[in-house]
Order: sequence, then C-alpha cells, then structure tokens
Amino acid sequence: MEASRSFSSVSRSGEKPYSLSVNPSKAPVWCSPKTLQKPSFVHKIPSYQPLSHGGRLAFVCSSRNPISGVVPANTADPDGGFAPADYDEKPREECGVVGIFGDPEASRLCYLALHALQHRGQEGAGIVTVNNNVLQSVTGVGLVSDVFNQSKLEQLPGESAIGHVRYSTAGSSMLKNVQPFVAGYRFGSVGVAHNGNLVNYRSLRAKLEDSGSIFNTTSDTEVVLHLIAISKARPFFLRIVDACEQLQGAYSMVFITEDKLVAVRDPFGFRPLVMGRRSNGAVVFASETCALDLIEATYEREVYPGEVLVVDKDGIQSLCLMPHPEPKKCVFEHIYFSMPNSVVFGRSVYESRREFGKILATEAPADCDVVIAVPDSGVVAALGFAEKAGVPFQQGLIRSHYVGRTFIEPSQRIRDFGVKLKLSPVRAVLEGKRVVVVDDSIVRGTTSSKIVRLIKESGAKEVHMRIASPPIIASCYYGVDTPSSEELISNRMSLEELREFIGCDSLSFLPIDSMKKLYDEDAPSFCYACFSGKYPVLPTELKVKRVGDFLDDGLNSSLEFIDGGWVQASRNQVAQKTVSSS
Repeated sequence: MEASRSFSSVSRSGEKPYSLSVNPSKAPVWCSPKTLQKPSFVHKIPSYQPLSHGGRLAFVCSSRNPISGVVPANTADPDGGFAPADYDEKPREECGVVGIFGDPEASRLCYLALHALQHRGQEGAGIVTVNNNVLQSVTGVGLVSDVFNQSKLEQLPGESAIGHVRYSTAGSSMLKNVQPFVAGYRFGSVGVAHNGNLVNYRSLRAKLEDSGSIFNTTSDTEVVLHLIAISKARPFFLRIVDACEQLQGAYSMVFITEDKLVAVRDPFGFRPLVMGRRSNGAVVFASETCALDLIEATYEREVYPGEVLVVDKDGIQSLCLMPHPEPKKCVFEHIYFSMPNSVVFGRSVYESRREFGKILATEAPADCDVVIAVPDSGVVAALGFAEKAGVPFQQGLIRSHYVGRTFIEPSQRIRDFGVKLKLSPVRAVLEGKRVVVVDDSIVRGTTSSKIVRLIKESGAKEVHMRIASPPIIASCYYGVDTPSSEELISNRMSLEELREFIGCDSLSFLPIDSMKKLYDEDAPSFCYACFSGKYPVLPTELKVKRVGDFLDDGLNSSLEFIDGGWVQASRNQVAQKTVSSS
C-alpha cells in the first residue's frame, strides 16, 4: 500500500489558518556554517565558537568492566501465571536523559528530574556521578523509585551527574542495556546517556567488531563509546564530535567526564534536549522542561540541532557539528510523548494538543451530548474539541494508575481484561448519550476497538472517535518504538474499514495539512515520517531498528542471532538511499 493513502474526515468545513505563538524569544534552531573565533569562557553562552585544543584528560572509572556493571533493583521478573497487559499499544518513546553540572546535590536533583521524565521510560533507570576523579554508577530495572533509595543516592556523591530512564520490552537481558553506560579507555573514562536511535548501528558495529572491538550490550549507544575510544582527535570533546560525524539517525546525548559535562544533539534535532540553570548557577540539561520545573531550574533554551555544548568550571562553550539547513523535529512529541506542561521545540505541548482538538471539532464535527477523552494523553485535545464544539467535557473513562505491566488473570477469561484493568467507564456520564471520544493516536487498533465496546456496553447511544493525529502508516527509525508498517492498521485499511473494525459510529483523524497550518512557518522543521513514509534520514540497512531486548542479545553468539528484534526497512527505502548517495 502506498504511504500516501488519503484519509478523509467525516466532515470538513472551510479551512482556516491556525497558528501558535512561540513561547521563548525566537532564536535560530540550527547551526549555520561560519568561521568560528577563539572562545572566551564565561557563564554565558557565546555564539557558536571553536573549542581550543588542549592537554589530554585523565581520570579513572569505578567499574572494572568497559561497560559499567548493573546494580539491579529489588524487583524480579514475574514467573508463570502472569500475562502481559494488552491495554497499552501506543508508540513508546525509548528514553529520557538528564545532565547536571555544578551542584553539590547533583545525584539527588538528577533523581528528581528522572522522576519528572518517568513517562519517557519505565523499564530501567540509572545515574552516573563524578567524585574524586572517579565515575560512579548505579543502574537498575524498574521505575526510578524502584531503582533508587537513600542508600543508593549516598553512593553517588559529586557535583555533576547524568541520568537516564529507558523503555524496553523487558526480559533478562535488559540489565546489560540499562544506561548510562560508563566506559574506560586509554585516556580515562566517560559516561553517556542517549535518547534516540541510530539507523546505521549495525554497519558501525560490524566495522568495529572487524577491527577487534568487543560489545557487551545490544544498545546502539555502545557504538558511540567505541567510536570515542578509537578517535585520535584532541581534546576529549573533539572525540565526541568525531564520533558523532559518523552517526546517522537520531541522538540527543549527555556525556560526563572527570571535569566536564557535554550535551549533543543530532543535526536534524529529531529528539528534544533543553538547557536550564538553577539559582546557584548549576547548569541542567534534560529531555523536557518539566524536569527543569521540578528541580527549580529556569529554562534558557534548546540545545540547537547539530550543537555540542561543553560545560566545565570555566563556563559553557558551544560548537557546531555538521550544519543542516532544515531541522526535522519529531512531531509526536507534541501529539503524545511529552508532558502537557512541557515546552518542547519552543512550543507549549498543552497549547498544541488543545489546538489539535479545536481543529478536529471544526473539520470533523459530530452531533453529540458529551465529549470524553481516552486518558491521559487524549485529555487536552478533548478539552479543545469540547471548547470549540460548545459541548461539555466530562470524565467518561477513569484511568487506574496502579496497574503494572503484568497481571494475574482469573482462570475463566474476562473479555477485554487488560483494558478494563486500566480504564473504567462512568455509566452516569455515558448512558443514553451520543459520545465523542478523543484519543491521541491509533496504532494497531485493537485497544481502540475494546474502548469503543466498553463505552457501548455502558449504555452509550453513539460513539464517535476523533483522533488528534494523522493516521500512522509508517514505522519510526528515530527512537520511537513503533511496530513495523505491516502491523500499523492505518497502513492496511481504508478509513471506512478501520471504522468498522473499531466498531464506532464515525471516525476522523487530524488532517496533516491542518496540522502543518497550525505550525505555520515552522511546519517544514518537523518530521512527519510516521504519517507519510518519507524519511529525512533514509535507512541504510534492511534491518535498522531494534525493538526491546531479547534473551539472546548477541553476547554468546553472532549478531544474526538477535534478528528477531529488528524491524525490516523497506527495500525501496534502502534502494532510494543507495541511489541518492551514488
């Protein structure tokens, strides 16, 4: 099926331009090539400047292993008798990162910031700090609160820290892949936390293994450490630049050394990374501004696409990586991933979602008595829809926040058990009503059909689904855990077929053209690959995206044994990449 399949709305009114104001003052969001002048270090960020070459760095690592050992949390994988929950089929952001420099309570602040980013990854968490020239690491499986306690944080003294929360499909091998990673090499040690996905990971890994590198994990982040270790650039942060120039895909990373904190964002700026400052002068990097808010750091700006920021005792210095004329920021950050109270890519996530709902109410209206949301990610768009339609918004579905990723099911099977555990319908709101249900997206469609059935079983007269994003027809290769294109229901069905499958009375998606009108002049700077199948960075390999971790993760056998975890790229995409590069 062509990626350009068109989806019509239930009804459309005259198109009107939508616009959102940018929160911070306008600033360039990508690097422009120019001659760079000698830097002067101040506690103020200068314009892009070169980083001077100096003496080499030397520090030691507390881990004997090139990749730091894992301190597991006090949680074990469940045994038989448990079944995986089927209520959550949303795309998953792979991870969130934090970096802090210059605060005596760096590890505790990092811990709190990771709490604020918990929505970006719930399967693993870790923090690395520097104390007396030693990089110390605590990582484990589970939520941030499962991994860290008072005694664990006391093991992490120091004034600088990096942290990471991670999503995975879980499994015993996941322990090896929990970040941040700490590696020792000939000039010292470095820790790294990475958000994103490298589309050329397999070829880079194969090349490194051919030259003698030994890998301990299946994470693409480990490739970055090996590239840093073999680089001949001086000083250390130029090794990072050298490594990043060989990477293709999405990466927002924070590095920590004995005396520096380094933040890097790929030239396309796929994944977010922001910078803030605490009142004591401590510099903070995080995936979202909600992490800055919790630890009382003031948001200053984004790390620009293609930028390297180096923080040490003398201040902050900026270096431009490979310049790129047009960023491609992930639009799904505004649709689903980010917290509504965050400012991402210079825009309020809350305002974006509210406007999405208003557009739906204008272009796909429905005769209804009440507007409800699929919590939590559909709430703000539903509020926008209700406001524009002049129909009351009510809580027709109540979400349970106490359900884990596994559950014990009774011997006599309960239909839609996973959804019922997570969402409870409010009969008083739904019975006898014509209901508009607003959700952020549809992936496989199975959860949506169960939600519609749940609402109808509670007495709703009609159920009209409104989706606050365009149809997802293509897999993401830039750090989002989406199924392969063959599993995406909007790629396999027409709008009417999908409506019948879900069982609702009407179904409409947010038109992609209207979304672009909302972003106005910023529209070209977003990535819409999951809606169009047009990738800013084309896959260079047939298998480019690993989904989760697997029992055999390549430690005891060849890379081919982990093929079950890779998503196939279209041969057309690979061919197109080959032609364009020749």
